[in-house]
Amino acid sequence: MYTKTTKKINITVKPYYLEDQSEPEDQHYVWAYRVTIDNQGNEKVQLVNRYWKIIDANGTLQEVRGRGVVGEQPVLNPGEKFEYTSGTPLTTSSGFMEGTYEMQNDNGDKFNVYIPQFSLDNPFDSNKLN
Repeated sequence: MYTKTTKKINITVKPYYLEDQSEPEDQHYVWAYRVTIDNQGNEKVQLVNRYWKIIDANGTLQEVRGRGVVGEQPVLNPGEKFEYTSGTPLTTSSGFMEGTYEMQNDNGDKFNVYIPQFSLDNPFDSNKLN
């Protein structure tokens, strides 16, 4: 599990390899990751946008930007958590992900919350890079 706190917003990520959706012989590897966003501050915030950097074992970078997460722009009151699961495919058996969530408070102030870098590893690959 990977965790990082920015401005009292704690992000925890737990990645896991999806063997049943992966086809290594076709260089197709799939991971899911469970994200928990925990508002440990004392003001209400909303997740407005996301930004991901996905880097495979060859160093190929893919960037993903968009509104919210999994079709939502969740609002978190102090002490509330929001959890979601998403996934990503790679053409290599390992890689990394990291990114930011753009948050907004009730005053309209926007700030970035950092998503910890986490590794995507195939548990059946003896040549793990990460």
